[in-house]
Amino acid sequence: MTGSAKTYEGAGVSLATAESIVERLRAAVESTGAERFGTFAGLYPLDERRLLAASMDSVGSKLMLARRAGRLRSAGMDLAAHCINDVLCSGAEPLFLLDYVAANRVDEDQVAEVGAGAADVCREAGCILVGGETAELPGIYQPDELDFAGTCVGIVQRDRLIDGSRCEAGDAIVGLPSSGLHTNGFTLVRALLGEAEFDAEPLLTPHRLYVDEVREPHALADARELAHVTGGGILGNLPRVLTAGIEARIDRQSWERPQVFRWLADRGVAEDELRRVFNLGIGMCAVVTEAPPGAFVIGELA
Repeated sequence: MTGSAKTYEGAGVSLATAESIVERLRAAVESTGAERFGTFAGLYPLDERRLLAASMDSVGSKLMLARRAGRLRSAGMDLAAHCINDVLCSGAEPLFLLDYVAANRVDEDQVAEVGAGAADVCREAGCILVGGETAELPGIYQPDELDFAGTCVGIVQRDRLIDGSRCEAGDAIVGLPSSGLHTNGFTLVRALLGEAEFDAEPLLTPHRLYVDEVREPHALADARELAHVTGGGILGNLPRVLTAGIEARIDRQSWERPQVFRWLADRGVAEDELRRVFNLGIGMCAVVTEAPPGAFVIGELA
C-alpha cells in the first residue's frame, strides 16, 4: 500500500473539508434560530424550563467490515451508543432513537440484526427505539452494501444544561476509556486491510455507551463540560465545546492505549495521524472542578 493511503485523507476522507462545511453552513443554520451549532447536540427550546437535544450520525464504513465479519448486531450497537453519547454531552436524558437503513436491495436478516443491536443499547440507556425508515435504493448503493444512520432526541432542564460556560483555567479533564476504535477512522482501517482476512474482535468492538458514568451522582453529574471523542481525536472534539480563551492541555502519557492503536501504528500510521483521527483510548472527556476519587485525570484547562 502506498504511503498516502496510510492517512485518512489518503484513504479518501478529509477532516478539513468536514470542518469547512460546518463553517459554511453556520450562517444559514443560525439564521433559523439555532444556537451552539457545531457542538455534539443541537438544542430546541421546548418551553421556559426545558430544551430538547438532538444528534444524528451513522455507523459509517465500519458497517462494511461488520458485514464481512457477520457482526451486524454490533454495528447496530455502535449507532445507538454514538448518537446517545452525543446527546449526553449536553446534559440531556436520552428519550428516543430513530433509525434509517438503506441498501441497494434490503436483506431482511441484515436489517433485523442492526435493529436488534440498536435496541440492545437503547434498553441499557432507557431510550425508546421508536422506529425509522428502510429504503431500497438501487443505483445509489452498491450491491450487498447497506447504510445505517440514526437520530437521538433527549431532554434537559435549562439549569442542568452543560454548555461549557462554567469552565475555568485549572479545571481537571477526566478521561473515560474507550472500548477501542468506536465508529471513526474506518475508511483508513479498510485501506490498511484491503481484502485480507482480519480479527474482528479488536477492530469491531462496539462503541462504548457512557450513560452510567454521566449519571453517577458522585462522579460526573456536575461536569462543566462533556466532549464525545469521535473523528478528530481529543483535540478535534474537546475544543468544539470550550469557550473562547480556554484551551485544553492533555498529558498524553497519562493513560495506556488499547492494543488496537498499536496495530495501526505497526501498519505505518504516523503518530500525528493517529492523534488527528482516532480516540486513542479515551472515548469521552469530562471537565470538572475537582476530579472525583478514582477518576482518570488526563489533563487540565488553561
